Amino acid sequence: MSAPLAVLASGLVCGLGLTAEESCAAIRCGINNFQETRFIGQDGEWLIASEVTLEEPWRGHAKLARMAARAIAECLAAAAETVAPERVPVLLCVAEEQRPGRLSGLDSLLLQEIAALLGHDLHPSSRVVPQGRVGGAIALLNARQFLAAGHARVIVAGVDSYLIAQTLMGYDGEDRLLTKANSNGFIPGEAAGAVLLALQDSEGPQAPLLVTGLGFGREAAHYGSGKPLRAEGLVQAIRAALADAGIGLKDCDHRIADVSGEQYRFKEAALAITRILRDRKVWFGLWHPADCIGEVGAATLPAMLAMLLAGARKDYLPGPVFLGHLGNDDDKRASFVARATTPQTLALETRAEETFGQRRRSALV
Repeated sequence: MSAPLAVLASGLVCGLGLTAEESCAAIRCGINNFQETRFIGQDGEWLIASEVTLEEPWRGHAKLARMAARAIAECLAAAAETVAPERVPVLLCVAEEQRPGRLSGLDSLLLQEIAALLGHDLHPSSRVVPQGRVGGAIALLNARQFLAAGHARVIVAGVDSYLIAQTLMGYDGEDRLLTKANSNGFIPGEAAGAVLLALQDSEGPQAPLLVTGLGFGREAAHYGSGKPLRAEGLVQAIRAALADAGIGLKDCDHRIADVSGEQYRFKEAALAITRILRDRKVWFGLWHPADCIGEVGAATLPAMLAMLLAGARKDYLPGPVFLGHLGNDDDKRASFVARATTPQTLALETRAEETFGQRRRSALV
């Protein structure tokens, strides 16, 4: 088992708010900001999306850079007392190269634009991870290596937007957007998230949230392949993450995933759990941020960790151990295990199971 990653701070910019505190409070309340956009779908109706509203109507690189800079600045502010901002490497996750309508120059220009907005140079080891949703897990793995090599702090960030004409046209043409005529689709969104990471010191104070396991897999029956789905890749990723954390699936209290409305991903998630779980669990719920902020691609995993960190600090998580998993449209799959260290979470979990058991017994009667 590798040394846990301590999540010390977070930043989150989405359609619900421009800070992690605002956004996570709205998500906790089940609020969304799904509204009609200026884009028209192939059925002639206005497309619904979750759009970030900034001071000015920036688009393209300008908007992505400003969203990312806000989220990263939240983390740098938390790190300012221990390390200078220029000494914190930033691993920035962006859209995968196969994404329809992907903006050109993301890999070469975005970090420069963010540095200019922050007002200082980024650490020379800062880099872009162009791997979409799975990129967040890859960045966590890289961050673990950076911290083991001697860096005091690392920021894993992600920024993405589906509100680009060519992107919407591509997914709408494949009937993958949620519309009045198509229930098997997702709501596009845009967001930027960031988390400040350090290695957990066994002798120091516990961070409120730890990432204790990471795992990866490859799915032959990926979206659009036409092959029968058995969730082999996600099963491989989850088992690797659990082994890295030194626990079994029965030890996880809750799940958080990138499912965003398409039947394929819900089916994959269900298949993977049924193939691994061999112990009776009274309750094994599922959080999915997309039901509040929409599909946000490369920003998904930082957004997940921001949600879990807020829940750990304010003691409203349904249990201390979360299993997370993500997947791209291609064969890449990833999973992680996160553990909250606040003592109240265990009591909350016990009460939730008791309540669920009482409701089930009442229903049977």
